[in-house]
Amino acid sequence: MTTLLVTGARGQLGSQLLQCAEAADVPVSGVGSAELDIRDRGAVDSWVRPDSVVVNCAAYTAVDAAESDEAAAAAVNEIGVRNLASACARAGARLIHVSTDYVFAGDADTPYEPDAPTGPLTAYGRTKLAGERAIHEVAPDAQIVRTAWVYTGAGNDFVATMLRLERERDTVQVVNDQTGSPTYSADLAAGLFELARTERRSAAGVTTLHATNAGSATWFDLARAVFAGVGADPDRVLPCTSAEFVRPAPRPSYSVLSPAAWAAAGLAPLRPWRDALADALSRLE
Repeated sequence: MTTLLVTGARGQLGSQLLQCAEAADVPVSGVGSAELDIRDRGAVDSWVRPDSVVVNCAAYTAVDAAESDEAAAAAVNEIGVRNLASACARAGARLIHVSTDYVFAGDADTPYEPDAPTGPLTAYGRTKLAGERAIHEVAPDAQIVRTAWVYTGAGNDFVATMLRLERERDTVQVVNDQTGSPTYSADLAAGLFELARTERRSAAGVTTLHATNAGSATWFDLARAVFAGVGADPDRVLPCTSAEFVRPAPRPSYSVLSPAAWAAAGLAPLRPWRDALADALSRLE
């Protein structure tokens, strides 16, 4: 890798990835949507350089809003991704693209392998899957890395929201019938950076991997762990069902992703989610 280009670099994952590169003294350019609108093919072509590694963290992630404006989500998650994949193919650059558990139906009871049948239930999931398919069409040596439940503990993510509600409310109701793997963005960024520094091109086609912190939890479990992690009583978190917390886009009931392909590629496993959460909370302090 001569240079690293991170798209979506102003988001929680992209900004962490920039820190990884800077700490390792790897030449890196980080662009947010203000610097590079991936929907603009010409602009994308002007940024992608031969022999560089492009890590795409740019995405339309407003899951509920996508239900009423799927075209806006598709413009970024499908057309924008196709632009990046095409530019990488033309320039001889390598693409690593971040995707999501939402490409699955969420009706499994064992961790999803990368080759498991997809079946997104939401507009967001459909557009992310369309982006994956675009990569398969035009960038045959790319890597797709699916992840889930990513947080930093800052901004408006789930962990940050629980920290705020712990201060504001006596009790909080959290759904206890959706299961996934909470993933600390710093850990995911480190994994993506390791992948970027490792030669993973394959003549067999696009490689799809799954990367999350190890283990699984419900949102209720995660909320209780957040409360306990800051010295609050976890019993202040009360369970509820998804039916009691209706949202425009249905959430997957089960979205645990198998780490087997990640490990088989020789990449370091991400640590257990409880250890990662404890680290995240200590850094916030």
